[in-house]
This record gives sequence, C-alpha cells and structure tokens, in this order.
Amino acid sequence: MNKSDLKRDYFMLKGPLAKKGYDWWWHSFTAYNKKTGEPRPFFIEYFVCNPALAEEEPTLGQLPENKAAGKKPSYCMIKAGAWGKNPKQIHNFYSMKYFDCPDDELNIQVGDCSLTETHMSGFSRVSAEDAENHPEYMSDAGDMMWDLDIDKQITFNVGYGASSLFRKLNSFEMFWHAEGIKTEYSGTVWLDGEEYEVIPEKSYGYADKNWGGDFTSPWLWISSCNITSLISGKKLNNSAFEAGGGRPKAFGISIPRKLLIGFYYEGTMYEYNFARFWNMVKIDFDFEEGDEVHTWHINASNKNSKMEMVLYCKRDEMMLFNYEAPDGQKRHNRLWNGGNGWGEIKLYKKDGTLIDHVKMENAGCEYGEYDDE
Repeated sequence: MNKSDLKRDYFMLKGPLAKKGYDWWWHSFTAYNKKTGEPRPFFIEYFVCNPALAEEEPTLGQLPENKAAGKKPSYCMIKAGAWGKNPKQIHNFYSMKYFDCPDDELNIQVGDCSLTETHMSGFSRVSAEDAENHPEYMSDAGDMMWDLDIDKQITFNVGYGASSLFRKLNSFEMFWHAEGIKTEYSGTVWLDGEEYEVIPEKSYGYADKNWGGDFTSPWLWISSCNITSLISGKKLNNSAFEAGGGRPKAFGISIPRKLLIGFYYEGTMYEYNFARFWNMVKIDFDFEEGDEVHTWHINASNKNSKMEMVLYCKRDEMMLFNYEAPDGQKRHNRLWNGGNGWGEIKLYKKDGTLIDHVKMENAGCEYGEYDDE
C-alpha cells in the first residue's frame, strides 16, 4: 500500500540486533554529466553494523586477523558509486562510536556525511593503492561527493510484517520498508572529478531501507518509476514498480521463493504480498545470467489482478556488490546489481482483461544467491 511511515526509517539496531544486526538506508537515482549531458545512474547507501561491538576504529570482518580472532564487524560504511561504463563501488568506514542518530527521527551524522528524510551530503573516497592493498575494504578505487535534496513521493509499505510488534519480536531476519519507490532528487554529484547534475523530474529516484540479523538468498530487487504506457504512449508520472525478497525467514523458519511486489499504477496500488495470505497471492520468478545481458522474469497474481514482468540489464554496466553479514561471513559473492535496467509489464484484471502494457526504464535491479546454493 502507498502509506508513508517514517518511523520505519528510524535507526533500528536495539536489543539483540545491536550485537548481531545491520541497518541501511539506500538511495539510487540518475544524474547528468554537466559537460556532455550524458545520463548515469548512481547509488548512495548509509550502512551500519553491530553498533554495540564498537571499538575506537572500525572493525572489518574480512581482515584476516579479525577472522582469526573471531571478531565480528562493527562500523558505519558509506557505500557510494555508479553503474554504467566502468561501474564502481566505493566504501569508507567509520567507528560506530562516532555515529550519531536520534531514536525518534532519521538524522544521521558520521564524519562529514549526513542523512535526513529530505537531504543528504557526504563523500566516499578510496585511493587505487588502498583498494589494492586492503581487500577487507571490499572496495574499488574512486572519489565521490554529493549534496542532494530528497523528495519521497510514493511509498511501498509492506504492512504488518514490519510493524512495531514484529520489529520488537525481531520476527523476520530481514525487514524492508520502501518509503520512496518514486523519489525526486535534486542537487549535485561529483565522481572522479566529473560534475553531474541531478534534475528532479529526470532523476527517476528510489529510496528504501533494510535491517535485520542476516541477508536473504536468493536476493532479488527491481524498481522503476520511469514508466510509459505502450498502449497510449503516455508517460505515467504517478506510477512506480517495486519487487523485493527471495527467501524470507520468519521466527527462524525459511519461506522459500517469496517476493513482495507493489505496482503503483496511476493512483492504484496493485500489490502481490505473500504476507497478505487472504489475497490468494501466487508469485513465480527467475533470473538468467547472460554473457551480455541478464534477465529477470516475474509472474504474480492475487484475487483481483495479475501481472507479467520481464527486465533486462547489460552485464558490463552492472557489478558484483560486496557486503559482509553481521556474523562476519561474506556469503554473497555473486550479487549482481545494476541501475540501467529496462523491461515491460503487462497488468491484467483477474478475468484476463488487459489494464495496461507498459515499459520500464532506468530500473534498479539485483539478483544473487549464496555460494553454496
């Protein structure tokens, strides 16, 4: 449902999650080279892990001596970068002792980086020498800065699954809230000395957060708010598509191959949410890793409607994203992530009547499975 809930954007690592948990705030958007006008998709993520284990310096889980000592990671990671030609992810780490965020609003301050619901600024910078000599950074070399206003316009609220009761119970291993499945960003980004302009109506932005005790495998994410009807030719400015999930775990029990899907179509939310069992939701999905193009398929239905989606993204414009889990293990080593996806959705009434056939562009997309699966 399209229902804002800013409390779900609060810092969540309390209780058991303070010693074995992560919390992240994700932002992605398209910006335009100030000199050439060429578009390029970017991402900025504020990621925190195991705050109760904080030491004076950030504890990196992939550092061999930390592995040998059985030390779990603890840090705030600023993860920033860009997809497209020569994609890169740039990681800076800070001790959680120097991370500040109140309990009752999103207002992060760490180093020279900040984040609220309506603004973010900061930088992430790694030299070529440090990227090569410090594999524990899990980072490419690069230099990125940003100063951006944020306007979250359409929400995908997954409902009771991330409610205050379920959060207190830590009922799910990975929680999700997408406050801005359509978000307009404005401002400036600099990447490796090049300036990029972020134009609100052409930013095709997205903002969400995840938190919990571990990740999911498989891990799928697709999002686009650049949607056009192939029937009328009209740009659908009050629409956004969102899908995420893979294998949720509730109260320690895995629920295989489940997604949360929301297609907000010109003021109406078509939702395919496995947790809303009374809606008789059925979902099938697959991912094909290609030599040149990766492909996602999703078919979903509920008691009122059904949809068919196909998405593509060029392999050489994507990258393998690097994360380590709160226990220090890096199980996702083939987590494809991109920001230049394109595809189509056919949306039907339950009786088979076509509501619309649309194309998606500037789509964020992700898929990965653990090494042992």
